Amino acid sequence: MSSRPGRATLATIAEAAGVSIATVSKVVNGRDDVSPGTRAMVEDLLRQHYYTGRGGSRLATIEVVFAGPLAAYSNEVMEGVLQAAAEPGVAVMLSKGRGASSATAWALGVAKAGRSAVISVSNEMTVEDATALVRANVPLVVVDPLTPAGNDIISVGSTNYAGGITAAEHLLSLGHTRMAYIGGEAEAGCNQARWQGFRSTLESAGHPVPENLVLHETFRYSAGLTGGGILLDRPDPPTAVFAGSDEIAVGLLEAARRRGVRVPEDLSVVGFDDTQLAEFCSPPLTVVRQPLREMGRVAVRTALQLASGDSLDSHHVELATSLVVRASTAAPRR
Repeated sequence: MSSRPGRATLATIAEAAGVSIATVSKVVNGRDDVSPGTRAMVEDLLRQHYYTGRGGSRLATIEVVFAGPLAAYSNEVMEGVLQAAAEPGVAVMLSKGRGASSATAWALGVAKAGRSAVISVSNEMTVEDATALVRANVPLVVVDPLTPAGNDIISVGSTNYAGGITAAEHLLSLGHTRMAYIGGEAEAGCNQARWQGFRSTLESAGHPVPENLVLHETFRYSAGLTGGGILLDRPDPPTAVFAGSDEIAVGLLEAARRRGVRVPEDLSVVGFDDTQLAEFCSPPLTVVRQPLREMGRVAVRTALQLASGDSLDSHHVELATSLVVRASTAAPRR
C-alpha cells in the first residue's frame, strides 16, 4: 500500500475494453448511443480500474475523517490541521468516514470529489479502507491509529510508551506504591503503549499494578466516571491513578468528588493529552503532554508530500511526549 498506482485514464479503460476512447467517453458522460452490453462492460472496467476522471489544476483539498463526536482531543488536532492547511492555501473538509458504504464506493467518492488526500484521526481505518484509497490514488495519513499501523500505513503519533514511563516515574517519585490505570479500548495501539510503559516501569520498581486496578474502557469522560467509581469503592483503593486521556481523568475527578475523595490529598491523578480540559478543571491536571496540534500540522505536511508524489523519510512519525506538573498530584497521605 505504500506505492500508489497511476491514475486510470480513458485510454486505459478503452484498451482494456477493446473499444475506442470515444466510446468510453460516451459511457462516462452518460450518453445513450452505446449498446447495453458495451456500456455494462465499460462501467465494470471503470469500477475495476478506480477511474475517477480527476485532472487539471485545482486547490488541494484534504478530507479529515473523525470517528465519534468531536472532543477536546480531536479539537486540538484539528486546530493543528487548520493551521498547517492555511499556509499553502489548502482546503479542509470534515467527514465521519464511509459509514455503511463499501470501502470501494467510499474511496471512489472521495476521489471523484477531488480530494488530494485523506487524514484519519483516531478512526478505525481498516486495511480494506486503506487499500481502496490506494487503488483510487488517494494518499492516506493516520493520526494516532487505534490499531497498530502496518508498514504500509503512513502514521503520525506520539511516544505513547515513553509517556507511560513518564507517568509512572512521576508517581513513584512522589512516593506512591499502590497505583491504578484507566485507559481506552484494550485493542487500541496507543492505549496499549501507554499502559505497557506504565506497567513495566512499576514492575521494575517492585510495585506491579494489581489486575483488579487495571481498567480498559474508552477514552471518554464516562470511562473515568464509572471506572473511577469502581476503583474508589474498593476496600483498598489506589492512592494514584494514571488516566489514558484527559477526558478519563476529568471523569475520575468527578467520581472522586462525589465520594468526598480529595485530589490530590487523598488521590493523585495523572492525565494524558494536555488539552484545555487539563487546565480548566479543578484541580488543574498533571498530564503527560502529547503535541496534538503539531501532530495535526505534521499530518497535513505529510499528506501534501504524498499528494505531490514526494518520497517520505519515514512511514511512522512519533513526536515526543513530556510531563506537565500541575495540582492533581502530590505525595500520598501517611
